Formats: sequence, C-alpha cells, structure tokens
Amino acid sequence: MNAAEVVNALLVQRFGVRAIDVADETPLRDLRIDSLALEELRVMIEDRLDVDLDDVTLTSRDTVGQLVAAVDRLVPA
Repeated sequence: MNAAEVVNALLVQRFGVRAIDVADETPLRDLRIDSLALEELRVMIEDRLDVDLDDVTLTSRDTVGQLVAAVDRLVPA
C-alpha cells in the first residue's frame, strides 16, 4: 500500500469518515480530525508504513493531500 491508500483507509475504517469525503484538498478538521485524532492517525500511519513522523508538523488545518505528501516523502521507494 502506498501512503495515500493507507491514509484513506485509516480515515474511513478507523475514524468513520465517508470515503466520498476524502479528497486531497479537504482539510482534516472538515473530516472531524482534531489534534488528538491526528496524533492517533500519526501513530497508526507510522505502524502501517514503518516510518517516523516525529519531525513532521501537521495540524487539523492541513489537508489530506498535505498529510499524504508528508508521509510519502518518508516512505522508501
């Protein structure tokens, strides 16, 4: 799975977001991902993709696309 697939799957399966609502330009806060949920999501992404997101600064104001891009930069090719 690539970063986008993992992020989208987690948003839908773990956070109850409707798949139709997940788009690159959608702010995480519009998906009801607050700071606590974002931290949970970060840990899940780290576990699934074996990456370290400690140096990545994200807030619920960032978009799904920004999250995916940040994760994608850390995933080995």
